[in-house]
Amino acid sequence: MKNARGVFRLLFFLGFVVVLIIWVRWLAFWNGMDMRRFLDIRRRWTRNCLLPTLGVRVSVLGTPPDFPCILMCNHRSYIDPAVISSDVPGFPVSKAEVANWPVIGTGARLTGVLYIKREDPQSRKHTRSAIGDKIREGFPVILFPEGTTHNRPQSIPFRPGAFAIAAAQEIPVVPVAIDFRNPQDYWLGADTFLPHFIQCFGKKYTDVVIRYGTAIRHHNPETLLRETQDSVDEFLAGIRRDFF
Repeated sequence: MKNARGVFRLLFFLGFVVVLIIWVRWLAFWNGMDMRRFLDIRRRWTRNCLLPTLGVRVSVLGTPPDFPCILMCNHRSYIDPAVISSDVPGFPVSKAEVANWPVIGTGARLTGVLYIKREDPQSRKHTRSAIGDKIREGFPVILFPEGTTHNRPQSIPFRPGAFAIAAAQEIPVVPVAIDFRNPQDYWLGADTFLPHFIQCFGKKYTDVVIRYGTAIRHHNPETLLRETQDSVDEFLAGIRRDFF
């Protein structure tokens, strides 16, 4: 039963992305590119259709930001951007490999994802510039400054690049913490996508808690990073206490 449910949800997920691609391309053909509209479609479809069908039950603490900012979040799974995007119509920053994933990469690109090759200095520079551009255009940007998923109880060291942008351009940073009730839902280095998806979403429910903090501003990037990471760690500790 569990495997059958997981396979059904995998097929639904892929079908969801295909329908989203078709709909966005149809709208773009008739009305031109309107990223604000596409992001809002992705937000509403994800919240009302995708997450409930996958059995993802999301508890939201705090208030999701509705203004241009950088959301700095710890990272547990490939589903993290979808959970945040169901609240915030923003541009997630993702590793470049996702762009090559069948179906998923196309859907992500059409509905607003910034890709980065972390090992490539030019790619990192281009992405930092794109983050500033999106903020100036009035969009939030969703970033996972740990750079990888993990199963540690608190965050691992944040990468400093985006904090330098935020400090230099006076961009507000919103700390965000996300965690899963079941640690087996974390996507770790040895896991591959398909077996993990079926194992995770073969369960009837997957419980996720997301906590949004208040915006932090500072002209010093090191201070901004430290205050943000301290907030995320405090949120994570509170989430784990509530779980148990």
